[in-house]
Amino acid sequence: MASLAGDVGVPRLREIARLLAPFPGRASFVTRIALMCALTTWVASAYGTPEAALSAYLVFFFNKPDRVTSIVTSVALFLLVTAIIGIVMVFAIFSIDVPALRVGCMAVLSFGLLFVASASKLRPVGATVAMIVGYGLDELGLAPVGEAATRGLLYAWLFVSIPIGVSIVVNLLFAPSPRRLAGAQLAKRLRLAARRLMGAATDAERAGFDACLREGEHQILAWLKFSKLEGTSTAADFAALRAAAAATTAILLAADLAASEPGARLPDACVARLAQTMDQMAAILDAGGYPVDVVVDPQDLPEAATLPPLAALVLADLRAALEGFAVPASEEPSPAAASAAAPERGGFFDADAFTNPDHVRYALKTTVAAMFCYLLYQQLDWQGIHTCFLTCYIVSLGTTAESVEKLTLRIAGCLIGALAGTAAIVFVTPALTSIGELMALVFAGAWLSGWIAAGSPRIAYIGFQVSFAFFLCVIQGAAPAFDLTIARDRAIGILIGNAVAYLVFTRVWPLSIAKRIDKALDGLVAQWGRVARAADAGTRRTLAAGALAQYGALYGDLGLIHYEPSWVRPAPEWIASRRRALAELGALEGPLFLSAGRAGAAADARLSEVAARMEPGGGANREAGRGGPGDRDVNALLNVIDARFGEIAEAVRSPTEGDDDRCA
Repeated sequence: MASLAGDVGVPRLREIARLLAPFPGRASFVTRIALMCALTTWVASAYGTPEAALSAYLVFFFNKPDRVTSIVTSVALFLLVTAIIGIVMVFAIFSIDVPALRVGCMAVLSFGLLFVASASKLRPVGATVAMIVGYGLDELGLAPVGEAATRGLLYAWLFVSIPIGVSIVVNLLFAPSPRRLAGAQLAKRLRLAARRLMGAATDAERAGFDACLREGEHQILAWLKFSKLEGTSTAADFAALRAAAAATTAILLAADLAASEPGARLPDACVARLAQTMDQMAAILDAGGYPVDVVVDPQDLPEAATLPPLAALVLADLRAALEGFAVPASEEPSPAAASAAAPERGGFFDADAFTNPDHVRYALKTTVAAMFCYLLYQQLDWQGIHTCFLTCYIVSLGTTAESVEKLTLRIAGCLIGALAGTAAIVFVTPALTSIGELMALVFAGAWLSGWIAAGSPRIAYIGFQVSFAFFLCVIQGAAPAFDLTIARDRAIGILIGNAVAYLVFTRVWPLSIAKRIDKALDGLVAQWGRVARAADAGTRRTLAAGALAQYGALYGDLGLIHYEPSWVRPAPEWIASRRRALAELGALEGPLFLSAGRAGAAADARLSEVAARMEPGGGANREAGRGGPGDRDVNALLNVIDARFGEIAEAVRSPTEGDDDRCA
């Protein structure tokens, strides 16, 4: 709890092995993805549509673990692409015969669509849309006559429609319901909390516990909403499971505090009884139901008076969370709590869409990079490297750190996929004699790359790029083919596109992730302030879940700093102060959650101290707030916060060699 945040660097071999370890649902999800890719290859080959490799690759973008999200995303993307292709066709009518006008239309369309993707709700699918638009614009430039351009754009629509149709059918037949996934995630949280409470968690289980703690409730609540929409959950089920999701937040925080603080540890017999109850509840959730009327027999628990203050608080909170696990709150969370815990909502465009120059700069930089690559391979008359054009759209993100991280992972994935694809062309493809055998090869490549893509964001994008490069090598037409020149040219194109995007995004209006980090830190401090003042348990849990998710996102953003070049990266002092502030916010989570509604000015003083830490020479007087003379429990929790703050301060004063490297 007192460690400083480090860089999210390229994982080492031991960490990669952990990230590639199986988890419930991973194999089935990857198998569905591989099946969709193989079926997409079959349909594209049967109808002779071009760019079958891109069609198979698109499967990775709009499929999620549950069927409802996958189908909704597929339909939305289909409608969006249809509208975009229609717009491109309008421009094609009057620009196809004039090269200068055609290139100008390509640039204008690219800029406009990328601006909308950056400044609106379109952002989550911006990369996919940009790649599709890029292909359509490329076909517009390649066509010698108007009719060929029209056919090319219709093929662009078709190569998106084929994987969408295949995905919808496969998801309807084989994908699990969102209700089942929500129950499985709640069961997983309970089992990990039980292991953590017992102090028996392995390294993998500890990593899983931390991941559950930091992901908040957003995904579970999204699954529950979709299950209600699908009809697999009634209104009563939805209310009960939403309460269960909030209860797991309290259980995870209490278990973490009990395992990490000596004064909060519970007697072994008590821990065994609580862990047994959690395992029984998890079994009910795995079976498709949810536990009701949970009772923890007081005779199995020690008297509160016999426990240290911290242990008594932990026991009381754990018992309350377990016995009220699936009991809906008598009142809905306050509007302030709901809005603070949920993502901000608004219109289609962001509030700063037309005032923030970063949206315009992002669209302009990406368009410049893409158009440079387009003109490059046109002038060289080397159509084989057209992947450089598409690459610029795929790797371009809002900040320099994100763009550099993505292109780094893309290069690694491209090299792995190209090597695997080349090996398949040399040793496997010559022996293939039918489309069925080609489908088997695509299935194998998609399964292996999908296993990486379905895991941690640390390495997931490598899996995307392994599949992309592999498909470009082995899917060369309507039948098995083994032209090594195609594989070579497409890999070279990807590397050229990465190099161009890197130069543009690090040299032209480079945007550091620092601004977003400061805004998020201020928001996290304010969120914990709301938690500290929450009067009822339901509001407290809802707000805390939002704060924990914010911390997880912030940790990732702060770790990306090292991807920024030295001329973009903030000063080492800035990085050190933010890492310390984030570590202190992590240190106060459990104690502040348990003291919510009672700590008052004392909690505000700790939060003010963290906020002041980010100012030059900042600091705060923590003596400004203590609990009252009778608040023994609150003072015990505040003492935990102060002790952890002291450990962090000592780590800053006397960094280890590894810490020095991270802060450099």
